[in-house]
Amino acid sequence: MKIIVFGASGGTGKEIVKQALEAGHEVTAFVRNPAKVVIQHPKLKLVTGDVMVAAAVEEAVAGQEAVISALGPTRPPMPAMMEMAAQNIVVAMKKAGIRRLISTTGAGVRDPQDQPKLIDHLMKGLLSLLAGDVLRDSAANVDVIRASDLDWTIVRYPRLLDGAHTGTYRVGFIGKDSGSQLSRADGADFVLRELAEGKYLQRMPVVSY
Repeated sequence: MKIIVFGASGGTGKEIVKQALEAGHEVTAFVRNPAKVVIQHPKLKLVTGDVMVAAAVEEAVAGQEAVISALGPTRPPMPAMMEMAAQNIVVAMKKAGIRRLISTTGAGVRDPQDQPKLIDHLMKGLLSLLAGDVLRDSAANVDVIRASDLDWTIVRYPRLLDGAHTGTYRVGFIGKDSGSQLSRADGADFVLRELAEGKYLQRMPVVSY
């Protein structure tokens, strides 16, 4: 499958690119700084661009079969960056006739199927206090994707670690079957598994230990 990965130079994005190549996919890595992608592979194409520039996104998405977004907030945060990125990706996909989108976000973004416990409310309250702008922009990103008619899956992560690729984790919703951490490698594993299986179309599962 021909896949484009946005945010391919981030910790999770690099793992997605690596595992996608290992699975035999043709991968386009869309990055602002190609020097951050050290992987070399005959099926890997690097595209330098800014996801905030609609024309660049449209050009990169053309000819792909699926889109994966592992974008995260910039440091320092750029106002409305995540929301605008989602808008550009969705519009580009519709123009190119591509339907499959998998996007990642933090577990602080809620879903109607969640049943948060007291600790979950406390953690979200702390996150809102410390990084409220980032949380609101991430939620806006999700809202744009959910409002589209694409075949989307939004994968939510708890605290991510640089741990082993085990292939063993839980998939559920906040307060029902969710833990507090996950390795980036296993986060990528689920993204590629969901790309192949499509079990969570138009749903927002949390992947955790």
